[in-house]
Amino acid sequence: MVTIELKRARLVIYCRNLKFEWTIDPRYWRNPLIGVLILMLALLSCYFFKNLRFLQLFAIANVYAAIAICLSWSAIGSGRLNFGPQFFIALGGFTAGLLNMRYGFDIFGTLAGAILITLAVGFLLSPLTIISGGLYYSLTTLIIPLILLQITYVRVDIFGGESGIGPIAPLVNVGDYYLNQLITGMFSLVLLLAYLLIVDRIFKSRYGVIMGAINEDEEVAASLGVRINAYKIVSAAIPAAMLGITGWFFAHSFRTFAGTTYLPLDVMLKILLITMIGGRASIYGSVLGAYFVTLIEDFLRQFGQINYVLFPLTLLLCLLFLSEGLWGLYRKRKYREYYPAIRIRRR
Repeated sequence: MVTIELKRARLVIYCRNLKFEWTIDPRYWRNPLIGVLILMLALLSCYFFKNLRFLQLFAIANVYAAIAICLSWSAIGSGRLNFGPQFFIALGGFTAGLLNMRYGFDIFGTLAGAILITLAVGFLLSPLTIISGGLYYSLTTLIIPLILLQITYVRVDIFGGESGIGPIAPLVNVGDYYLNQLITGMFSLVLLLAYLLIVDRIFKSRYGVIMGAINEDEEVAASLGVRINAYKIVSAAIPAAMLGITGWFFAHSFRTFAGTTYLPLDVMLKILLITMIGGRASIYGSVLGAYFVTLIEDFLRQFGQINYVLFPLTLLLCLLFLSEGLWGLYRKRKYREYYPAIRIRRR
């Protein structure tokens, strides 16, 4: 028996014991839809004008936004700020590359392998969110990618050292290089939108409210009967698998994968800056932050070596003067629903 009810700004469908809701108020879906259309038009324009650089920047910005969304979920759900998301990116990329090169797996097989490996390792490392707190957790997650980076130097026969592994099977190959880049960019946009939808639905559900309570005060949440350890483990493991998918994307998109590209500290800093400049773990702010940081970095490269001073200086000024991030500027004018925010604990 299916029952449909039209409530204020919502369409509710009941099917047996299941309940589905969709917001139909245009204030909530109009602006996101306009944003997606603008991104698609920008990508198509780059293709028609044969602008290879911006086609690649488009895909990179989308994937960095997806990474920042995963980091936001992990930080809010566990109450801990992860300083090592690039570890799971590298783990997913190396898994995909090695499965393809050594065992002949296609892109779907390597995707399944990357998800399984990163999910398993994410569960193994998830107790760190319970054992370690505050600065200790951040330092622990900071060290883990550096350990893997050193392993890539030691086991050159497996990880390829500084040059990395390759050639890896391409993500798509239709015979036209520019069309390949267009499809890759569209795939990155679909990946970003899928992550946005998944995490948005989680944050708006009762699980999101519970994660927000854990993030605010673990002791109060525990006193209310919340199984905080279970939520921490899930919030650490599932985002790890999602990060592994981004590593799989990088490996098949660029057809090579090197630890020196994805594991150093500057990658971690860039991801954290995207998260903070976009708007303190805001999933929509992650998109703004990713595009802002990616385009600023590319623009400043034209100034030569001084770029290595201008780029961090620009990001530092953004952190100082955009306390609420780019998304915070928008939300001051058009406030909508509540989203949990990161609270950095001292203990």
